[in-house]
Amino acid sequence: MRSIWKGSIAFGLVNVPVKVYSATEQHDIRFHQVHAKDGGRIKYDRICQECGKSVQFADIDKAYDSPDGERVILTDDDFDKLPAAEKHEIPVLEFVPTEQIDPILYDKSYFLEPDSSSPKAYVLLRETLEETERTALVHFTLRQKTRLAALRVRDNVLVIQTLLWPDEVRAAEFPSLDDAPSARPQEVKMATSLVESMSSEFDPTEYTDDYQIELRKLIDETLANGGEKVIHTEAESEDDGEDAEVVDLVAALQRSVEAAGKNAKSGSDSSTSQSSSSKTPAKKTAAKKTTARKTPAKKAPAKKAAAKKAAPSTDEAKGA
Repeated sequence: MRSIWKGSIAFGLVNVPVKVYSATEQHDIRFHQVHAKDGGRIKYDRICQECGKSVQFADIDKAYDSPDGERVILTDDDFDKLPAAEKHEIPVLEFVPTEQIDPILYDKSYFLEPDSSSPKAYVLLRETLEETERTALVHFTLRQKTRLAALRVRDNVLVIQTLLWPDEVRAAEFPSLDDAPSARPQEVKMATSLVESMSSEFDPTEYTDDYQIELRKLIDETLANGGEKVIHTEAESEDDGEDAEVVDLVAALQRSVEAAGKNAKSGSDSSTSQSSSSKTPAKKTAAKKTTARKTPAKKAPAKKAAAKKAAPSTDEAKGA
């Protein structure tokens, strides 16, 4: 891994020098757009809608269009006036019980590595968080943007997880739930039995991204056959519709408990259990080396405004 940030955690009067690394990575296969006719790669140009000319990053500023149709153009000097936490410091704001942080607020995760000849201060903060069973709320500035973040311990390593602001979480308001009837005690009892029969310890390695596996297989087969490989579709299993006729929820739960018990007695392994509960795979289609063209979304026309040439913002230049 390569460090993306260096600084220190301000823990009272104690400074903990650290390096920051991205803790996660995407394994999704990335595609680019090509011309369906000849396979030529599609490139995009930044065209000014006023003069019709191509514009370089050095000549681009940021603008905000108000609901009234007015446009405000901001430069780097304007952004420099905004409040931001110290770029190379992670100040601890307070310590809170870990269970009080709603998981929906968690965003991006980063590993912290000690960046000093003696990691004593790092170990002190780590052991303190573990002993108190609390999470530190901090300010974390990355790419000129200050976020609220949670500092906690994972596998003896300090981890920072940026948090969403409360107003970034949508309110879950569904009128259909207002008058929903409560579950009957017998239904709850049967549902609890089903949960207990399907309970186990969580092991993320038991689960696989079947979509990416099949996509990679499709690409490899296409390459091996010169791009003309035909992928035959598999017949989907027919649904007998038995459960669709079940009106009594208790009866459906009872059958689920019995089915789960039979699977447990048969000694089937976890992989068999997962395959039996997976959805019917979607039909595959023929693939070519030259992928079909996607139509890019059209940009909404911007209203006229006096634009001022200025140097690009740091995060814009870095592609943040």
